[in-house]
Amino acid sequence: MKPRFLPAAALLALAACQPLPRGGMAGGNAQAPPPPAAAAVVPSADPAFYPAWSRSATIYEVNVRQYTPEGTFAALQAHLPRLKAMGVDILWLMPVQPIGVKNRKGGLGSPYSISDYTAVNREYGTEADFRRFVDAAHAQGMRVILDWVANHTAFDHEWTVAHGDWYVHRADGTISNARDNEGRETDWTDVAELDYGKPAMRRAMIEDMRWWVTRMGVDGFRCDVAGGVPTDFWLQARAALRSSRRDLFLLAEAEDPGIHAAFHATYGWELHHLLNEISKGSKTTAELDPYFARQERVFGRGPYRMYFTSDHDENSWNGTEFERMGVNHQAAFVLAATMGGSFPEIYTGQEASLNKRLRFFEKDTVDWNGPSLESFYHAMFDLRHGERAIWSGTAGAPQRGLATNGGPRVYAFTRMIGSDGVLVAVNFGDTPATVAYHGLTTTGAFGDWFSNAQMTLAESGKLDIPAHGYRVLVHGSPVHRSGR
Repeated sequence: MKPRFLPAAALLALAACQPLPRGGMAGGNAQAPPPPAAAAVVPSADPAFYPAWSRSATIYEVNVRQYTPEGTFAALQAHLPRLKAMGVDILWLMPVQPIGVKNRKGGLGSPYSISDYTAVNREYGTEADFRRFVDAAHAQGMRVILDWVANHTAFDHEWTVAHGDWYVHRADGTISNARDNEGRETDWTDVAELDYGKPAMRRAMIEDMRWWVTRMGVDGFRCDVAGGVPTDFWLQARAALRSSRRDLFLLAEAEDPGIHAAFHATYGWELHHLLNEISKGSKTTAELDPYFARQERVFGRGPYRMYFTSDHDENSWNGTEFERMGVNHQAAFVLAATMGGSFPEIYTGQEASLNKRLRFFEKDTVDWNGPSLESFYHAMFDLRHGERAIWSGTAGAPQRGLATNGGPRVYAFTRMIGSDGVLVAVNFGDTPATVAYHGLTTTGAFGDWFSNAQMTLAESGKLDIPAHGYRVLVHGSPVHRSGR
């Protein structure tokens, strides 16, 4: 769902400050008591904190309702071989539980208005269908994480009747709809705000999450508006759920360094918006180095940062990457997928040049007949898998800016581990650029990842970069797969 707490820039300025808790004091959990509060302030740089399989992983967001005309798990399952061949490692499914009817928005409602945490939306299929889908994804070597909405439920969730005290209430005693970080009610009138001051609710929430891990086989969660839930709850949940699955993966819809005490990955909203502005020409590439310096200062090198050019919120509410970035959308993705800390994501239909805003509350099937970008995303994911220098966190190499005379529309950097690594250069301008560079510390033979051209680069030299384009140069003589 759309973030409704402090904007990304404000979060970074506040460094390790977290969104204000909305549920009073933290509750206990007999199964997994929360760690001391001090554990929540510094992101972990320990590689052991992160599942080994995740270090080179790519993530693909699946809008189940809109993916196929049928909008079912069974129809989606037919796409798994294609997604695996494209290089997808993690399938992030938008919520698949039943959608509330009371106060529903639109005809079908928001997937984020959940009326039963431990059930499957019958429009998508049965529990058995879902389990078959997960098993098929696992057979392809992919992981599946489920979008988890912990802030609120639908107004017709059974808890609203059986456990009304688990919710935030208005002065008149009625249950409040979702609130923002300052405690004000939002226009999310289809969801009822939960109170994290209630230990029993916390225990029930964790057990409902566990149900999906143990019974349905999911490999982790993308946690919606994670900053709106006290971090100590996420620490409780992580500890409890890892007793069922040690390599559980957790992605937070948040941009707060402190939340990395519980989560492996967070959103890179600030960079996303910066790339939108650079792509349009309203900002320049001179903004990038200060951004990267802030990231390293505030987050360190350990956390994974999910960088992207589209997701369900951006597509539906702010427009497609073609609207926001125009002809620079591929150059923007090259940056997003290779820069320091990157955990790259693409959204449903991007590989088919999806060029419409999918309706959020109605059926609106993806048009898969657009110009294919599958080979482009395949190439980027293949690069990530094969070049350790661009892996996430401390498993990858530090990013180092490369000085050029390319001006405000060109940016270049390197990421090197010993003699292995990449040089990435992008040109957001309208004309091809021949730029002089200097200060390249790893010299010698390089191969162009996209053209297979071989070249030798010295400490200083020149690079040609196409208009609205990019160069990805791999040190050494990489073995390229055919057909890229």
